[in-house]
Amino acid sequence: MRIAIVGTGYVADYYLKTLPNHPRLQLVGVMDRDGPRAERFARFHHVPRVYRTYEELLADERVECVVNLTNPGSHYALTKAALEAGKHVYSEKPLAMEMPLAEELVALAESRRLQLASAPCNLLSETAQTLWKALREERIGKVRLVYAELDDGPIHLMKPERWRSDSGNPWPLKDEYEVGCTLAHAGYYITWMVAFFGPAVRVTSFSTVLTPDKGQEVERQTPDFSVACIEFASGTVARLTHSIYAPYDHGLRIIGDRGILSTQECWTYGSPVYLRRRDALGLKAEKNPLKAKLLGLGPEKLPLVPGPGQPRAARKANVMDVSRGIAEMAEAVDQRRPCRLSPRFALHVNEVTLAIQHPVEPGTPRKMTTTCGPIAPMPWAL
Repeated sequence: MRIAIVGTGYVADYYLKTLPNHPRLQLVGVMDRDGPRAERFARFHHVPRVYRTYEELLADERVECVVNLTNPGSHYALTKAALEAGKHVYSEKPLAMEMPLAEELVALAESRRLQLASAPCNLLSETAQTLWKALREERIGKVRLVYAELDDGPIHLMKPERWRSDSGNPWPLKDEYEVGCTLAHAGYYITWMVAFFGPAVRVTSFSTVLTPDKGQEVERQTPDFSVACIEFASGTVARLTHSIYAPYDHGLRIIGDRGILSTQECWTYGSPVYLRRRDALGLKAEKNPLKAKLLGLGPEKLPLVPGPGQPRAARKANVMDVSRGIAEMAEAVDQRRPCRLSPRFALHVNEVTLAIQHPVEPGTPRKMTTTCGPIAPMPWAL
């Protein structure tokens, strides 16, 4: 599939790092409203073409898919224009900042028989697929509860104004604070849960601003902490927490009648997966982890399913194979099958995320209006 990227800011470097892992993806060119930034990016990554305008990009008949890496407030307009031009679209998260706009994009894609997918794609990771395989094999029995954390630590104290991408782009401080950690990160675990346990049916959430002054002037204050209870169609209930104040923690625990599956990181595609028994001996070991370790009663480390692998650059901390989602879309188009990251899947994840960040009233359950069909595991994880 021939692709073009719109938006050559901080996140774009991660895509260029992982594109070599997918040789069937051919980057035709890039475009950014900041022309000099696009030129600098193209020189650094040896991109063959820089489009002067978005209209010029969309007019290029070679481009089959637009990869939308712009700031979230621009996602809707640019994705809509690409779909109207007959291009498939892979967008960074969120799909849109408001549900009516996201619904419009999905209806447009479906009416034109185009693929529309939204990041994140870490559901396609070895870690997620290993957890899913263990769940399908009923290794821990019926799952009734999930605890998940997406806490990134107090970012405003980490001097983020100094952060630069490989091509020299600064981390988009203002955008990140105004969009909020929930919209930026919720999808990393919501996509897993929807795939594992079916669509969400109700969301009960609370969100607030813990640190109004982060050393960066913003036009609006957006929650930097949220916590939600999500009820899934299967009956499983999940508690999902986001913050940029609490200590860094990306842990996940999937709790079943006979055991617990866990991992410590959703951003690392090869994060280890552990299984802990929930029999009398296992429960005793939970209370005395040091003694349990000495007696060999600690959790079992499960072998990761043998996925397609990652390039060396993607093995660094906090670097994911972000291009894997585009590759999945390209393969779906080539094989004329539904994409695992389907438009309805993206729309449902978008609704759950917005419900967490913007509760109608804290503590009041909100019934979800969207749904999506079952998602197929990766062939190499069966």
